[in-house]
Amino acid sequence: MHSPVVLSIAGSDPSGGAGIQADLRVFARHELVGTTVITALTAQNPKTVAGVVGTPSEFVRLQLDTLAATHPIHAIKVGMLWSVECIITVTDWLMTHSDIPVVVDPVMVSTSGSDLLNEDAIEIYRSRLLPRAQLATPNLDEAAILLGNTTIHPHQQRECAHALMNRFGCPFLLKGGHLPGDPVDVFVTTDSTQVYTHPRVTNINTHGSGCILSAAICCQLACGQSLATAVTKGLNFVHDALVKNISPFSNENFAGIEYADPNSEHLTRLSE
Repeated sequence: MHSPVVLSIAGSDPSGGAGIQADLRVFARHELVGTTVITALTAQNPKTVAGVVGTPSEFVRLQLDTLAATHPIHAIKVGMLWSVECIITVTDWLMTHSDIPVVVDPVMVSTSGSDLLNEDAIEIYRSRLLPRAQLATPNLDEAAILLGNTTIHPHQQRECAHALMNRFGCPFLLKGGHLPGDPVDVFVTTDSTQVYTHPRVTNINTHGSGCILSAAICCQLACGQSLATAVTKGLNFVHDALVKNISPFSNENFAGIEYADPNSEHLTRLSE
């Protein structure tokens, strides 16, 4: 039997901590065939993004078509797209491959606070890409942008997650790592609301944690897991990686990270 093929459509992080480099490490840990379509080159490290150069949209399309000609893709993770033209190109291609589950990590602002999506691209992102997704995984800053630059307070997290789902027509996992206290993540679908909490891991660099999460969820979907199970296992995977402080400069490459039991002691899930 051949391992499932997973695709990351995202930007390159030369420091290895985020973007396609982080995605490939997660794909390898799950023993899946990792493939990539590069949408942008960045000059960055865990502390700053110094510059971004977008890939021409016609070359993004050529990468997609050439890859799909030989690789049966089982799930797709979409990260940084950068420009209106790139978003339209990727979305048009995804519409012709509607049977493949898509996890969208709406990369708009980096952990260091740098903008990673052109302002002109945000409305196209809202109207064309998110409705195609099986799941979107914004952090609070990205959710605020998607909802029109509103302020999200801790007590509004569930309300905002539902507002995102109702507005864009896909399930959302609204990440709460930027709020004080133990992180709370809210997963909403048309049928249910699940609230996850886990102990905050301190004194670590979280650069790339959002990429790791969306890539891990993508792996689970590629293996045939339900969306709810994929989200639970993905959150466990990231928490375990943070606990063990896996660094992009480490030789471990997630070797010590388990696939994550949905009943992990690190994670509390409350369902409604």
